Amino acid sequence: MNFPNGFLYPLLLFIQLPFCSSISAITSAHPVADGGVLVSQGETFALGFFSPRNSRRRYVGVWYNKVSEQTVVWVANRDDPLNDTSGVLSINGAGNLIIQGNASSTPVWSTNISAPLTNNSDSVVAHLLDTGNLVLIRQSTQEIVWQGFDYPTQTMMPFMKLGLDRKTGLNRFLTSWRSPDDPGFGSCTYRIDPTGTPQLFLYKGSARGWRAGPWNGVRWSGVPEMTNKYIFNLTYVEDRDEIYVMYGILNASIFSRMVLDESGSVQRFTWHETDRRWVEFWSAPKDRCDDYGRCGAYSYCDPNGNSDEFECKCLPGFEPKSPQDWYLRDGSKGCTRKRADSVCGSGEGFVKFERVKVPDTSVARVNMSMSGEACEEECLRNCTCMAYTSADVRRGGRGCLTWHGDLVDTKLYASEGQDLYIRVDSIELAKTRKSSNGIKGTKRTIVIVAGPIVLVGLLLVIFYLCKRHSKIRGHWGKQSRSKMLLFNLATTHKDYPEEDGHDVGERNVDLPFFNLRDIKCATNNFSDKLGEGGFGEVYKGHLSNGQEIAVKRLLKCSSQGVEEFKNEVLLIARLQHRNLVKVLGCCIDGDETMLIYEYMPNKSLNSFIFGMTPFTFVVLSFKETLIDMQLFNFMTDDIRKALLDWKKRYEIIIGIARGILYLHQDSRLKIIHRDLKASNILLDGDMNPKISDFGLARIFGRNQTQANTNRVVGTFGYMSPEYALDGLFSMKSDVFSFGVLLLEIISGKKNLTSYNDDPLSNLIKHTWDLWSEDRALEIVDFSIGNSWQELEVLRCVQVGLLCVQGDPVDRPTMSTIVVMLSNEVTLPSPKQPAFVVKQTNKDPNSNLMGSTSSTCFKNEMTITMIAPR
Repeated sequence: MNFPNGFLYPLLLFIQLPFCSSISAITSAHPVADGGVLVSQGETFALGFFSPRNSRRRYVGVWYNKVSEQTVVWVANRDDPLNDTSGVLSINGAGNLIIQGNASSTPVWSTNISAPLTNNSDSVVAHLLDTGNLVLIRQSTQEIVWQGFDYPTQTMMPFMKLGLDRKTGLNRFLTSWRSPDDPGFGSCTYRIDPTGTPQLFLYKGSARGWRAGPWNGVRWSGVPEMTNKYIFNLTYVEDRDEIYVMYGILNASIFSRMVLDESGSVQRFTWHETDRRWVEFWSAPKDRCDDYGRCGAYSYCDPNGNSDEFECKCLPGFEPKSPQDWYLRDGSKGCTRKRADSVCGSGEGFVKFERVKVPDTSVARVNMSMSGEACEEECLRNCTCMAYTSADVRRGGRGCLTWHGDLVDTKLYASEGQDLYIRVDSIELAKTRKSSNGIKGTKRTIVIVAGPIVLVGLLLVIFYLCKRHSKIRGHWGKQSRSKMLLFNLATTHKDYPEEDGHDVGERNVDLPFFNLRDIKCATNNFSDKLGEGGFGEVYKGHLSNGQEIAVKRLLKCSSQGVEEFKNEVLLIARLQHRNLVKVLGCCIDGDETMLIYEYMPNKSLNSFIFGMTPFTFVVLSFKETLIDMQLFNFMTDDIRKALLDWKKRYEIIIGIARGILYLHQDSRLKIIHRDLKASNILLDGDMNPKISDFGLARIFGRNQTQANTNRVVGTFGYMSPEYALDGLFSMKSDVFSFGVLLLEIISGKKNLTSYNDDPLSNLIKHTWDLWSEDRALEIVDFSIGNSWQELEVLRCVQVGLLCVQGDPVDRPTMSTIVVMLSNEVTLPSPKQPAFVVKQTNKDPNSNLMGSTSSTCFKNEMTITMIAPR
């Protein structure tokens, strides 16, 4: 019989595949062969043979049965896969689960139960529970003789214990896969360390990568987000028999898992059935301050400080051990006590240090029977005691936790954290005694409140407030109705979602106001113009104290600019990060609306990687030298671009990524920028990148994943396809923009540049074509010279292509991107990207506002768009 070719191949394939059947239990008479599955009673989980991604090797694993995307949560034969589909999972005569292939009678994997069956009449049976736990049960006693949850892989499931059984020595911890294609034992582990006071660590090899800290009665000290009582039910047990943490899900319909990936990141995901995908809502490590011991001993790391400041700072009573290294932003040597021999005499006491992840408790001791006062006295009597805190923060604090060694890996939080009491000498105590908030001395200070003095003070405060209110009313009486409305909205805006249970809009914006006369004086009546954007012009100026500033002046005729200005005031005033431009204040006077920023002497990244305009004055500050130069017409773009070698470009890429990560995940607000591009990346005197222009940014709720708009705003060439076409924006649309920016920094070319005389080509398509032909290094800007490293550049190109993939689900998160860029990890292969959103009959650098005619090229298909759907 003759069959058409289109029919024959599927028929042969069907014949080769094993018949898929499901069973409810594994017994000696009913094994599971490759192609069959064991399904839990509620059909929540399934167990069977699988091959991860591009691998052909066969493993036995457990995955979600009701999730459309196969998600493996447990693997049996991690390091012993089968090479074909002949595998069978069965129970042998000794009552052990074993995996065998037809090619060999020797099992490749076994449960290795230490207490085998006592007689032939006894038997065991294997069930898969609706928790995802594979259990082996002795039928005569219904005793669980072995369970998969005792041997976790890379996923922590609800009701799975993570920790140590002191009686048996069993240690349950997560171990990463080797790669997405190989579930073998990787190099990263996530485990409880019982040394000193138990705490949770993420290890990379044998080195500590991130520390979650000790349990404080509510959560791990280093995980302030661990407070959701509406989804999880947390349990921590520490006694003579065991130490473990376990979480339960209050709503069985919610699928949630915590995963340790091969790059060394711990992530928690929940399944969104509507979007049919896993959504990340927490991960660690998040920032540089999460790197274990980054700032050395007797210091703390502050990721929330001014972006110009070094994140490492000394604890009270201490100073940098190596001031030179500290000046160069290397805090690894830590701090040392200012007066080494003065803390075990008379007059010393304790400084209260608030909102911290407490130091490494490997050198700490705990006594749960002590009160706070008894703890302080006990620590004071022992000269080796360096600090103390409450072991349990509930009900005002109880128990005593004391440190008897170096204070290492302390981190400062913006709003959460614990109080830590640090031992200081009498001199340091005297310096800080003036501020009673934060000081606990060896003697209690009796404060006598004089009634008349307090009354006079209150009257003075009331008089000051009334006078100030009168001035404000007088000032605003001169302003237009629209500007008065702008002021009200800018200070108590209520259009944003709630965050942490509080209305973000109710918080007043703590932003200084400048008067117009001072701004005119500072800018010499707006004579030194730095540039202009879609809503106004930017001028250079000097405040009366000598500080250089940049003034963004909103165009008076701009009807759209008021909303963007208001948005920028609301957002940037609350953001503090070294890779975000710092706003110093604003000015609203009559028809004038201005924002005052810190001055960026090296202008924008756009000027360096694409070439500068003539007569631009640039100051480049490096560690070795300071270069001053004026760039005239005769200086070519290639010479200008050569000022950025690969090392500096790579540092800029990392800096931009960390800035976006802060916006998406680490700041108090979850922010989508929506206009990331080279001209919005400013460079300070040390060529450090700072993200600017938050006029188009939007705040997301903590659990919000995307939003829709009828007004598409942004810049052609940087907009993701789902945003340009459908008005859908999310963190992944910022990831797309970052991917474009990354490729532009490497190549020195704009995304909208055409290649090979093809008007439909662009940088993304050109890079993809070269990547597909293993020629990706050809995009490297030749003006970089020989300063670049091949593997490092290839990794950046690959990350860029991963960011610009057409489907937002395929794009990595910024936390994953930072890990990819900072570590030599195995990266997934990128899928074909969305190539470009091009604008017709307009300047390709201009912003898209409202409904604009444009043409979108995605996977080489052309769609003409009049307005977003």
